[in-house]
Amino acid sequence: MHKKTVAFMLTILILMIACVCRAEMDPPPVGSTFPDIELLKPGNSSELKYLGLAGSGNFKISQIKADVVIIEIFSMYCPYCQGEAPHINNLYAFIENSPIYKNKIKMIGIAINNSLFEAEIFKNKYKVKFPLIPDGDFKLHKTIGQVRTPYFFAVKLADGKAEVIYSRAGVLGDYKAFLEQISKSAWGK
Repeated sequence: MHKKTVAFMLTILILMIACVCRAEMDPPPVGSTFPDIELLKPGNSSELKYLGLAGSGNFKISQIKADVVIIEIFSMYCPYCQGEAPHINNLYAFIENSPIYKNKIKMIGIAINNSLFEAEIFKNKYKVKFPLIPDGDFKLHKTIGQVRTPYFFAVKLADGKAEVIYSRAGVLGDYKAFLEQISKSAWGK
C-alpha cells in the first residue's frame, strides 16, 4: 500500500476511536447523579467548617452540609479560569452575604491536573475564599467526562445523593442570573 493511503486510513481510524471514546466520556447531564467520588478534605479548619465536615482524609460531595453545591472545574494554568476568578469570588461573596443563599449553597473548586501546592498558589494569587480541591491524578476529571476548563456543575443534595441541576462549560457570566437559574432548578423559585 502507498504510504499516504496508510497514513490516511490510520487518521480515519484514530478519529473514529476518538469519537467512540468521547461519546462514553460526556459530563453528567442535568437530571443525572453526580459521581460519588472521594476528594481530599481541606486542611484548613475554617474551610472544613464551611463545608460542614470534620477531621482529615477524604470526603464525598454528598457529605457537604448544604442544599446545593456549585462545583467549578478549573486549572491554575487555564487563562480563562484565571480571568474568571474575580467573577467567581463575587459569586461566593454574594452567596455568603445573602440571607436567602448563605448556608444553603456552598462552593468548591476542583483543580484538574493541579497538586495541592498548585491549588494553593491559585487560591492565594486570586484570593479565593472557598475550598479548592486538587485532582492531580485526573481521577475526578476522568469520572466527569474530561471536561474542558472552566466547567461548572451545580448539584442538589438530598437523601445522600447529588443530583446535577446545572452542567455547562465556559465562563459563568452574570452570577445573579446564574443564581436565579440554580434557585429555580433547586427549589422551583
